[in-house]
Amino acid sequence: MRMTHKEKDLIGIGFGPANLALAVALAEMPGAKRLDWGFVERQDGFHWHRDMQIEGSTVQISFLKDLATLRDPTSPFTFVNYLHHKGRLESFINLKQDAPTREEFTDYFRWAAAAFTDRVSYGETVEAVEPVARNGTVSRLRVLTRDASGARIERLTRDLVVAVGGRPRIPALFEGLGEDRIIHTSSYLSRRDDRIAGQGPVRVAVIGGGQSAAEVFYDVTQRFPEAAATLILRDHALRPADDSPFVNEVFDAAFVDAVHAMEAEARRDLIASMRNTNYAVVNHDLIERIYALLYRQRVADTERHRVLAGRSIEAVHERNGLILDLRDSVTGAVASEGFDLAILATGYRHDSHERLLAGLAADLGGFEVDRFYRLKTPTSYTTRIYLQGCNERSHGLSDTLLSILPLRAAEIVGDLLSGQTGRALAPTG
Repeated sequence: MRMTHKEKDLIGIGFGPANLALAVALAEMPGAKRLDWGFVERQDGFHWHRDMQIEGSTVQISFLKDLATLRDPTSPFTFVNYLHHKGRLESFINLKQDAPTREEFTDYFRWAAAAFTDRVSYGETVEAVEPVARNGTVSRLRVLTRDASGARIERLTRDLVVAVGGRPRIPALFEGLGEDRIIHTSSYLSRRDDRIAGQGPVRVAVIGGGQSAAEVFYDVTQRFPEAAATLILRDHALRPADDSPFVNEVFDAAFVDAVHAMEAEARRDLIASMRNTNYAVVNHDLIERIYALLYRQRVADTERHRVLAGRSIEAVHERNGLILDLRDSVTGAVASEGFDLAILATGYRHDSHERLLAGLAADLGGFEVDRFYRLKTPTSYTTRIYLQGCNERSHGLSDTLLSILPLRAAEIVGDLLSGQTGRALAPTG
C-alpha cells in the first residue's frame, strides 16, 4: 500500500539546523505565508550531532549566529529569546560566554523545532525523488518515502529543498573492519561505554587532528581511568583554530558573494588557504588542557596517554585487535602499534544529495548550484531544487557550518517567492 499526501508548494528533505532555519524564514518572511510547505526527516525527532554532545563541549560560533538574528534580530526564534523563555537570560549574561555548550544549543534548536511539529514528518526515509512530466515539462517532483512501519508514502511538490547533512567519512584502510574494532565520532556517545567501560586497560587509538578528535581523546582520558588513549595525527602538532576578527570574515555572508564570483581554480586556492579556520584545528583552551594532562603524566612518571603527531597510517591489520603501521613523517621509519579500538575523527562526506536525486541525474548533468543554491536544471524543468550544506566548493567554508543559516534561508525563500507570480497551477494529471 502507498499513502498519497496532498501536493505541496515546497517540501524539504531533512530537518536539521539548515532546514529548521528555512522553516523559521518561511514562517516569518512577507509573502511566504501563502506557500504550503512541509519537511520529511528520517530521525525520530529533532537531533543535532547527538553522539558528540560531550559534556562541556561548546559550539564554535557566537550565540548570535542562531536561526534568525542575522536575518531579523526581532524574531521570536532568536537564541536570546530562547534564553528569556527558559528564564536563563541573566545567568547566561553573567557567564560572559560567547559560545554556548552544544547541549544548550541543541536544546535551543529543539525549542525552535517544536513550533513546526505539524510541518515535519519524522521517522520517514526518502527512497526516491522522481520527475513528473507533462507535455515535456517537469513542473512537479514525486517524493517517495518509507516510514518506520514499512509503509510507503508519496508526496508531490512544486519545489524541493535538500539539506541532509554529512555522512561519516571512513578511510579506505578501515573499511571492512569489524564494528567492534572501529567507531566513527558520529556514533561515539552511543557506543563508547559498551566498548571501553569496564573492559580493563583498553588501548584506544583516536585518529584525527581536529576538534572532534581532541574532544574524544580528552573525554576518554577523563572518563575511563583504565583506558590508554593515543591521539594519532598527520600534522606535526595540534594547531589552534584561527578565529581572529579579520580571518573570521570568511564566514560572513558578503564573503559568499566574493567566493561565488571567482573563477573555479582561484576559488579552490582561496578555500584551501582558509582551511585552518575550520579543518584540522582545535580550540586553544582544549590544546592547553591536553598538554597539561600529558605534562602531569611525565611528572608522575606514568605516561598512559600519548599524542603521536606527524604520523601517517600505512596499513591496518585486524589481529588480536588492531595493528596500525605508522610512518614517522620526519624520519620515515615505520612502527607497528597495537590497539583494541580505533575511534575515527575523520570527518564527513557531503554527497548524500547525489544518491537522493539519482532519479533526476539523467536530466541534471551534474549537481552545480547557482548563487541562490538552486540546482541548475534543464529548461524543461519549472520545478526548482535547492541544496543546503553541500556547496563548499562554490560558496565557501561557511556552507557546511551554522554561520549563515538565517541569511541563506532568506536567500532561498526570496528566490522561491521571486518566481511564484504567474506560475502555472494546472493539475499534473
